Amino acid sequence: MNTVLDLPATLSFRLKHETNEQHERMHALMEQGKPFESRERYARFVAAQYLFQQDVEHLFDDARVQAAVPDLAVRGRVQAAAADLQDLGQAIPREALATSHVAMPQALGWLYVSEGSTLGAAFLLKEVQQTLGLGADFGARNLAAYPEGRALVWRRFVAALDSSAVSVEEHDEVLAGANAAYDRFGDLLQRYLLAA
Repeated sequence: MNTVLDLPATLSFRLKHETNEQHERMHALMEQGKPFESRERYARFVAAQYLFQQDVEHLFDDARVQAAVPDLAVRGRVQAAAADLQDLGQAIPREALATSHVAMPQALGWLYVSEGSTLGAAFLLKEVQQTLGLGADFGARNLAAYPEGRALVWRRFVAALDSSAVSVEEHDEVLAGANAAYDRFGDLLQRYLLAA
């Protein structure tokens, strides 16, 4: 008789635990980059955010991604980041997409990183409000919660991940996608924030 311990780990469980080191690396890069030290530094962070979100939202056009995550229309922050850059008097950065050759199931890993950052952005929004006087209506839209709230939309994403048609054998590909997404955002932070 099978016990719960015999069951393979869910995709969301594996993503959380097997990318934890990458997640901590992003925290360290943010601390080093000091994005809330000035509006200029924060604008550099928003530029990195814009490019990363552009990479992620490119994946929304994939029919298999749409089937796996049916509520894509409420997700994504590229327009919010673009509006923030305009608020801050900054040009929209131009770079080639990092996801031009990414497809399912790796695409789910990219979405996992993006959606996780949306969940965690509550703390960043509070900090940017306190230190720079920006908010969800001006300059920090990219950090705002989804209209339905962060937690609900995150739970729905996790449920979609764990009920998707991605086989257990494909989990490693989703993990590879998540690691690639973390690497891309880390590279953007290095170039746009830490090199400043």
